[in-house]
Amino acid sequence: MSFDSLGLSAELVRAVLEKGYSKPTSIQFQSIPLILKGLDIMGRAQTGTGKTAGFTLPLLHLLNKLSQSRHPRSPRALILTPTRELAAQVAQSVDTYGKYLSLKSTTVFGGVNINPQIAKLRSGVDILVATPGRLLDHANKKTVDLSKVEILVLDEADRMLDMGFIHDVKKIINL
Repeated sequence: MSFDSLGLSAELVRAVLEKGYSKPTSIQFQSIPLILKGLDIMGRAQTGTGKTAGFTLPLLHLLNKLSQSRHPRSPRALILTPTRELAAQVAQSVDTYGKYLSLKSTTVFGGVNINPQIAKLRSGVDILVATPGRLLDHANKKTVDLSKVEILVLDEADRMLDMGFIHDVKKIINL
């Protein structure tokens, strides 16, 4: 089984091959086709098995395929992560795999100045990677509009819940 056979765009396959991966891992083989069909999934696998690529690749494919429905400034995909370190890792994957696409992304998390994040959000993004607390800060400041989100990913959802983010996640889903 190759990445070509999963139905991903040539641009994404090229980026994956350049990263040195020749065939999908089990979690990728199982998740990518389902996500490409528009199905909701819940995946679980060991660390280092390619879970992040398992959702970022089809997310990028779907957003790129539907690029004509782009809403200026409003994210079309939201990836929530429990920590800023994980948010940065996910954002790196989005950038690495999406480098041949014309999709824009940014990351928002606490512990840093919010103003550069506001500027980036105002310039418009397709994909927003965020921690719950900082995303709610942006929502309260009205610097992000989540009404056009088509794809929601809860990365490490179990950890987010363990860390007490359930109420924040519920608030975000209802924005």
